[in-house]
Amino acid sequence: MLAAAALAGGHAAAGSPKGTLTYSWTGNVGPLDPHRYSPNQMFAQAMVYEPLVRYREGGVIEPCLATAWTVSPDGRTYDFTLREGVVFSDGTPFDAAAVKANFDVLLAERAKHDWLELVAQIRSVEVLDAAKVRLTLKDPYYPTLLELALIRPVRFAAPSVLTADGVRAPVGTGPWMLAETKRGEYDLFTRNPSYWGPKPAYERIVVKVIPDPTSRAVAFETGEIDLIYGGTGQISADSFTRFRTRGIGRTAVSAPLATRTMAINSGRAPTSDPAVRKAINHAVDKDAIAAKLLYGLEPRADTLFAPNFPYTDLGLTPYGYDPARAARLLDEAGWTLPPGGTVRVRGGQPLRVELCFIGNDAREKAISEAVQANLKAVGIDAVLVGEEENAIEARQKDGRFGLIFGDTWGAPYDPHSFVSSMRVASHADYQAQRGLSMKAEIDARIGAVLVTTDEAERQALYRDILTTLHEQAVYLPLSYLTAMAVSRGVDGVGFGASAYEIPFGAMRPAP
Repeated sequence: MLAAAALAGGHAAAGSPKGTLTYSWTGNVGPLDPHRYSPNQMFAQAMVYEPLVRYREGGVIEPCLATAWTVSPDGRTYDFTLREGVVFSDGTPFDAAAVKANFDVLLAERAKHDWLELVAQIRSVEVLDAAKVRLTLKDPYYPTLLELALIRPVRFAAPSVLTADGVRAPVGTGPWMLAETKRGEYDLFTRNPSYWGPKPAYERIVVKVIPDPTSRAVAFETGEIDLIYGGTGQISADSFTRFRTRGIGRTAVSAPLATRTMAINSGRAPTSDPAVRKAINHAVDKDAIAAKLLYGLEPRADTLFAPNFPYTDLGLTPYGYDPARAARLLDEAGWTLPPGGTVRVRGGQPLRVELCFIGNDAREKAISEAVQANLKAVGIDAVLVGEEENAIEARQKDGRFGLIFGDTWGAPYDPHSFVSSMRVASHADYQAQRGLSMKAEIDARIGAVLVTTDEAERQALYRDILTTLHEQAVYLPLSYLTAMAVSRGVDGVGFGASAYEIPFGAMRPAP
């Protein structure tokens, strides 16, 4: 397709050709299987595939491919009425049979989705008629609609492309179709002429492959791309600040979308000592990190979840920056500084912890170094361990860390999906909590909060769970993650309720 090649090439400062929006990503978007994970990129899966229901800010659920639903009094049966007249981009109808076919593929591989409790909860999926589907659960699982709204794995491809090994082609009901991919260069999306909803203003979206944030910033300045959108992986805080200060393009910052945090290992000495965990929380100067390293673009985090998520506005007392208090806690716990020493000791053991981060992530490295300096000031020796991403993931799974980065997932996962995953041994959160004497009780409360139908009980259980984790100091929340956008020649650039979905449909060429 020669047109695609031309679109993906370098542009003059005027920007993209008429009807085209040029974005960028760190790599190609992948095969775009709605039921699978990496290398499929979530923002692109959301362009092609749609859910039964959509998530909106504050936990509001709205119709999408389902226009209505009813829930049985016992909370175990969901009947969905499907939107009429919807077709897949290949012209085949979207109906109850298509919904069931996708669920059948999903449920045949339950083990691949063990992080998502909804998949484990599904007992059966029945076709009631062409426009009605019944979902029956084992328990009254309250996050059902929230998890049906996720970008993956519960979205719908045309049955004609479904196979046991994944989809043969990315054919969905969404507003965009993947028209062409050139490995290492670009992906071209075109507007779906059969889309049932409002047609996007743009005819095409070119997603250029630009792995490096610095190169992406240069591409924006030279007019090669029209939009940078996302977190610090898409544009560095310093580049964003420079653009905003100099008036280069239009800039915007979202409300908090998730939490940048470190898990602190309660199951491994010396962080098995609660006094050490609390001292770490008091020793770290989050305001300085937010101001100097994050350029004020991510507000300081005092709790595991930002208070704008459901069930999380609990008024918990923050661990304020107080090195003197950190020192007192350590002194009282028997961690003392030997004469002339810089590292505290108890019973002959130095107060030394491994702080693990992704070695080629410049932001994590800089934050780690700042935390290391803060801890050194109170007599804690933080040994920095920078490794490639797979090695850090292995440490998260087997607990070989003192502190380790582990951001929350944001909407619509927080708090329920993230809390649910705390019971899975292969998650850093489980490893961080496994040394707590009340870990079994925490897990039992998590199980209960996910299936209770009593709203007051649910609120009380979340309060108990999150208060206990906060008081046990098994997390070091650092900042609340935000998304940033820089655009030129594009109107309607805003932020969605989720960090993983880009609202291209609201964007339009500036007059």
